[in-house]
This record gives sequence, C-alpha cells and structure tokens, in this order.
Amino acid sequence: MRLFVAIELPEAVQQQLSLLHAELTGVRWVRPEQLHLTLAFLGEVAEVQLGQLTEALGQIRCQPFTLQFGRLGCFPDQRHPRVFWIGLEPNPALQQLAQQVRAAVRACGITLEERLFSPHITLARLKEADPRQVAALLTQQPVLPEVAVDAFLLVQSSLSARGAQHRVLRRFATPPHPTWPTAG
Repeated sequence: MRLFVAIELPEAVQQQLSLLHAELTGVRWVRPEQLHLTLAFLGEVAEVQLGQLTEALGQIRCQPFTLQFGRLGCFPDQRHPRVFWIGLEPNPALQQLAQQVRAAVRACGITLEERLFSPHITLARLKEADPRQVAALLTQQPVLPEVAVDAFLLVQSSLSARGAQHRVLRRFATPPHPTWPTAG
C-alpha cells in the first residue's frame, strides 16, 4: 500500500487555498479536500509492516503548535515550474515532529528519500504551464489564518485515472512529552 504521513488542514483553510486557482493552462489543481502538509512520503509499504508502523508513530510526543503560511513558489524553479506550492514559515516544533516521524518510519525498516524536509503544501502540478503566467501568480500573497496542529495522520494513497484517492488509516494525537511543562 502507498502511504504518507501528513498534517491535516482545516476545511476552511483548504477552501481558502482553493481560491488561488487561476486561469492557467497545463495545470492540474489539487482538490481542496486533499490539501495537506506531508511530513514523510513512505511510498509502497507491505501490509505486514502496518502494525509496527502505527505502533512507532503512536509513540511520538510533541507539544501542539501552530503553522503560519509563507510565500508561494514552484519546484524545481520558476523557469521550469512543475509543482506550484505555498510554503510555511520556519517552525522548530514542525521540524521536530517531521524528524520524529522520519525516525519512526526508518526504525520500521522503511527507506525514505534522503532529502531535506521543505514544509509546503502542493497546490497544483504543472505540465505545460506558461512561466509568465506562473510568475504573475507567484506575486499573490494570500492571507491565511494560523493552523493549530494537535495531530498527524497516516494516509493511504491509491492512484487511479481520476487522480490520487486518499484514505486516513490512523489519526495520531500529539500529546505533550511528560517532562514538558503544560500551559495553564
């Protein structure tokens, strides 16, 4: 099964992000209900590893935190855009959660790509978009609310002719570490 670990976005934020859709040709927009922040893409995982994986992910502890949205951008670059995204402001708690998730996944014997965690939300995939239109779109600076994070998800992604279909396999609350002080 094809899996990833992600942070879910509130429906209101998903809808606001979908308003960025522009009249670009050669673009496939991500459906609003599928917008998320990927912490780790696991790829194909044997079903027999699922129990060990959910156990390892369930051991992760971190304090709840908030995400703040940053600028719009493209991968690999603006001259050759293939992915249109919105970034997130630097956040040590998010980085720590991503590191813990990746360590838990690797501890289960699942190999991950060795790439730096670059927190972003993919908004669209671009096949033959005009770089000038993309450049105009990148000048927008959407105003979005902060997102409170108190959980992360293990998600199954099934590919079909209609695109990827996502199904949440497990939701993991992020209880604070027992030695951390609690607010209040």
